[in-house]
Amino acid sequence: MTDPQPGTGKGQVPFEDITDLEKSGSTSLSSKPDAADDENKFPTGIALWSILGPVTIAYFLVFLDMCVVSTATPSITARFDSLVDVGWYGGAYQLGSSALQPLTGKIYSHFNIKWSFLVFFFIFEVGSAICGAATSSSMFIVGRAIAGAGSSGIGNGALTIISAVLPLQKQAGFLGINLGIGQLGIALGPIIGGAFTQRVSWRWCFCINLPIGGALAILLFLFNIPEPTTKRPPREVLGTAIKSLDLPGFMLISPTAVMFLLALQYGGTIHPWNSATVIGLIVGAAATFILFLIWEYKQGGGAMVPFSMLRERTVWAAGGNLFFLLGAILVAEYYLAIFFQTVLDNTPIMSGVHLLPTTLGLVIFTMLAGMMTEILGYYMPWNLGGSALVAIGYGLMSMIKPTTSSSKWIGYQVLYGVGSGAMSSAPYIAIQNLVPPPQIPIAMAIIILCQSMGGAVWLIAANSIFTNGLKKELAKHIDIIGINPDIIASTGATTIRTLVSGEALTVALECYTTAISHVMYLGISLALATFAFGWGLGWVDIRKVKKLQAITADCSEETKDGKDFDVDEKVITV
Repeated sequence: MTDPQPGTGKGQVPFEDITDLEKSGSTSLSSKPDAADDENKFPTGIALWSILGPVTIAYFLVFLDMCVVSTATPSITARFDSLVDVGWYGGAYQLGSSALQPLTGKIYSHFNIKWSFLVFFFIFEVGSAICGAATSSSMFIVGRAIAGAGSSGIGNGALTIISAVLPLQKQAGFLGINLGIGQLGIALGPIIGGAFTQRVSWRWCFCINLPIGGALAILLFLFNIPEPTTKRPPREVLGTAIKSLDLPGFMLISPTAVMFLLALQYGGTIHPWNSATVIGLIVGAAATFILFLIWEYKQGGGAMVPFSMLRERTVWAAGGNLFFLLGAILVAEYYLAIFFQTVLDNTPIMSGVHLLPTTLGLVIFTMLAGMMTEILGYYMPWNLGGSALVAIGYGLMSMIKPTTSSSKWIGYQVLYGVGSGAMSSAPYIAIQNLVPPPQIPIAMAIIILCQSMGGAVWLIAANSIFTNGLKKELAKHIDIIGINPDIIASTGATTIRTLVSGEALTVALECYTTAISHVMYLGISLALATFAFGWGLGWVDIRKVKKLQAITADCSEETKDGKDFDVDEKVITV
């Protein structure tokens, strides 16, 4: 029997063999059932759920922290007079995640999964504490960045742990549940944020993570998580950390992300786009990114982002899809909250309630897509259909006016929410089913990096579009409004009614609505880009992949027993 390709784990099929499987005709399967996954090696019962429970709730907290700020943002901007920082309240979280994300794959590949997860969770908790205690907008943004850095390892760790504790045939269904509960954080974020902001203080949106996180950490500490591969002792890894973890690559990609996002934040708001500051940041980001690519290419298989993996269609398509997908999900939620609280004068709680059509659709269809993929086998139709619905939803939301009836904006949100949920799990399912187990942490790190960078880039881009659009619209009507646009833009989102009234207020609110419409145009573009990359995920039936993996594992076992067995001699029906 021919040896499997390097890097393909037991029961796992090389990328190209899966493609051949899809193209091949029909064959009949005769192998040991469940040969790919010896279920005896996986935890069961209380041990299993004591691992999956805390991991899933931690994943929920990550998404909750991502969106709890949406309905709290108007009050935070009013507290710190920082409307121009809105993009950074969400963007800094994504920036922290993006900067550390490439390193998380290496960490989970070389160090104990459980302890790595707990360290990242601790960092997340520290960031939450800083946000809750913030005394300035800058301090709050720093806290968001630290929490984001912790979240980078929680997201990758949760998916890695699911791969480690569940047999392959059970992963797609639970992944849908896990992502759905994560999306529940997006769903409840605006409501919880609104409730804390209105009833207690926006600070509790972040302080609440501390007691919950402590309890979860204790529970997870008590149980062992199986390691899918043998790892060197930590001292050996640390002794060669520069090479093992590719620290030079990390030191190149982190400033690249920071400089690029700062350029987006400053451009057109704090500094003109043609200013030396903005141009310098863009050039600096481009230069360090080129150096990063050169360095990674020279590192070969030991790179933080191996080029050999990037050449695989499943990986680059999933990464490109997620780069636009998270932005498509988050942009509308942030700016609908501003529309409800500023234009419609909703309370924070009421704005969260008005976002329920979006968030319920998101949660329900995230779970449904995962479960139906496990049953029907195909994940790509959910991604393509969902992104199409999101594009339509954004197009309709771009037409929202202060006088638009509630039935219309509810219907628009339903389309957007259902589409967002339907498209969200496909890239993860593709990676978990088509990438060899030893490579899953690196592949997950790559695609979550793309997701985090996308979330940061598009939230900051949306903030730039909104701020510049608002100033331009206010300047057109300065004779009626009577206040310098820079003064309005530098205050909180909900303070407009304290600055103007009567006809001036009506015109100012129309300016806000127009600026929000410009952001929705960005959302249409993001959804269409998500749709385009969705085609690259491949029309693959994961049920067939599992059958082929079962045969591969069966062959491996028979070869161990000294039998001359070739997978080609098997007759497979797919």
